[in-house]
Amino acid sequence: MTDWLIKGAAPLGGAPTDLRLRDGRVAEAGTNLSAAGAQVVDAAGLIALPGLVDLHTHLREPGREDAETVASGTRAAALGGFTTVYAMANTSPVADTAGVVEQVWRLGRDAGHCDVRPVGAVTVGLAGLRLAELGAMASSAAAVRVFSDDGHCVADPLLMRRALEYVKAFDGVIAQHAEEPRLTEDAQMNEGVVSARLGLPGWPAAAEEAIIARDALLAGHVGSRLHVCHVSTAGSVEIIRWAKSKGWRVTAEVTPHHLLLTDDLATSYDPVFKVNPPLRTAADVEALRAGLADGTIDCVATDHAPHASQDKETEWAVARPGMLGLQTALSVVTETMVATGRLDWAGVADRMALAPARIGGHPVPDAARGGSLAVDASASMTLFDPAARWKVDPYALASRSRNTPFAGRDLPGRVVATFLRGRPTVLDGKLA
Repeated sequence: MTDWLIKGAAPLGGAPTDLRLRDGRVAEAGTNLSAAGAQVVDAAGLIALPGLVDLHTHLREPGREDAETVASGTRAAALGGFTTVYAMANTSPVADTAGVVEQVWRLGRDAGHCDVRPVGAVTVGLAGLRLAELGAMASSAAAVRVFSDDGHCVADPLLMRRALEYVKAFDGVIAQHAEEPRLTEDAQMNEGVVSARLGLPGWPAAAEEAIIARDALLAGHVGSRLHVCHVSTAGSVEIIRWAKSKGWRVTAEVTPHHLLLTDDLATSYDPVFKVNPPLRTAADVEALRAGLADGTIDCVATDHAPHASQDKETEWAVARPGMLGLQTALSVVTETMVATGRLDWAGVADRMALAPARIGGHPVPDAARGGSLAVDASASMTLFDPAARWKVDPYALASRSRNTPFAGRDLPGRVVATFLRGRPTVLDGKLA
């Protein structure tokens, strides 16, 4: 492998440092390192972060390659600073067997833009009736540790208990899409003042909160790991805080769009703003930011959900819910959490790399070990320019789909380079 010398980067926003990358590791760190035998990246003014990890990505392959493929989705991930993504199971066929998860894993390995960790389905066909082959997926080449029926809630409490019990044997985690289905039948957006004014059926906060409370109790009873997907309400934050105070093994994620956008955007009737769970109120946004800052919410996950134009560019009621997120995530977190003083760059590294890797049960990227990019640490990292700004152009994104809620929006910061175990996948903001 080629040696790379990153000159003058600021690891986690600290003092400028030169970093020599060799054989997938940080071989040297210091000032005025020799460039002999290395390709040089001028990183003056750039923040060095561990490679980002997304616990919640929809890559759509197999089955909906018109919306996304593993190759196109991982290109978007690399451009967004990610070196690992967890691919959700709601593909066609569903990733509920060892064969399908191994297929997704191999597609990611062959594409080479970032590591792809398949998420296995909890139930066969996401139908919520009987457990999928959890053990077989865990022991497969893909070594699955995260299981989720995302897009569907595991609504049956007995089935949820059995799933939690099953994965405890290999320290797996059940990632729950918290939505009581009887409370959200025909729901189109957040239930509240805006939905009443627009005459759209509402998705009440209680539908999310009731499942989180139930599952936290089950996780505490079983002693297993529960992860709550895409938390969206202030009440959910309080329930998770309570569960953690009990010492239960409960973790949670928030999406960038729930940190920034509110249900007022539904007044446009533009289905690009339709998502599940729905955009909530400004008070919910504030609670989510506070929860992420104080660690009640463990990490940011994109819920990158590409949709083909025929599924999204239609009337609101029949449009599929979901938003792109991989290439905009770090910029949105910069705007909502760093610029507001709620997180420093070490906090960003924790919420977007270290914590999601811990939750996912795979090796934690150690590029931020000890608060800096240490010698012998993994050379999976991201170089980010916090002073840059960019306008989001849906047609310039790497995804096969265009359903970004940030189209035309001016966002702070730009990913300049991404390295996967010392190999550049992005240089100067472009795929290497």
